Formats: sequence, C-alpha cells, structure tokens
Amino acid sequence: MITPEQEKWIETLSDNAVRIVPYDNRSNYLFNRVKKKIHNLLGSRVIVEHCGVSSFGISGQDEIDVSIVVKKDKFDTYIPKLETEFGSVRSRYVDRARFEVREEGKKIDLKLVDIDHPNYINSKIFETHLRSNPEGLERYRILKEETNGVTVKEYYRTKIDFINNILLKAS
Repeated sequence: MITPEQEKWIETLSDNAVRIVPYDNRSNYLFNRVKKKIHNLLGSRVIVEHCGVSSFGISGQDEIDVSIVVKKDKFDTYIPKLETEFGSVRSRYVDRARFEVREEGKKIDLKLVDIDHPNYINSKIFETHLRSNPEGLERYRILKEETNGVTVKEYYRTKIDFINNILLKAS
C-alpha cells in the first residue's frame, strides 16, 4: 500500500531504467573511509550509519548509503563543514540534506538525517526487521534483483510498497 504522498513523490521521478548490480565487497571498507572523514569534520561522537542494501550485503543500485544521524537543529552547523569535504548539498528536505560523492569511483549517497523524523524512525524499524528476519531479507534481495531494468518510478513504487508492508507487520 502506497500513501498518496508517496505516490505524489514517485510521480516526480524519471522513467529511466534502474540498474541493479551484485553486492560490492568493498562496501564496508569504503563506508569506513567516509565515516572517518565525517568524524574528522564533525567529531567522533557523531553517529554515522551504513544503511541501505549495501549494509545488508545484497544487490542494489551500485551505491553505498551513509547517514549522519543528528538533531535537525544541527543541520545548519554541519552542512557547511560537510561541504568542505563532500561538495554542495544536492537536495534538502525537511528531514534530510543529501550529498552525492564518490569514493574510489563508488557512488556514496551521503545524508544528514533528523534523528527524530518519522522517516528515520521507520527506516530503523525496517532495517531491524530485515536484520532479524532472514526470510524477509531474502524476499527484499529478490525484489531488488527482479526490478533490474524497470523505470525509476516503478522501482520506487515496488520498493516503497514492500517497505510499507514490512512496517505494518513490525508495528
């Protein structure tokens, strides 16, 4: 089940094809390199999480998702510091600011995320469910691989529907 708000966002996406690739064994190494850079900029107490499919070790869109988890009131302090290392913010929403960087040729989707926003809280519920449910993780891997070549819109429609169903079960 996709909410009207989610459907509205999906409709803004492209009709380009999504490319799903096998898990990259360098993911943890590259995540740790980026994490070290973030800690050098913001301090070692800042929470930096490896999230998304590369953190599960399954196929995905050939990127590593990294979240810097903070209170939203830190955004305006942290963004200029992050921009010195990672370039300009690519997009900014109420709950996150997104940077797109490369580390050894690998795309890193780096996000500053609001620890108190429902999107972050739901992402943690989803991740926790998959980490404790091998069958659900396997279904997610298959879903990812089966969406190779579909449009970006269809990819996110399928993915969000899966996530929403997990969140219903987990709550």
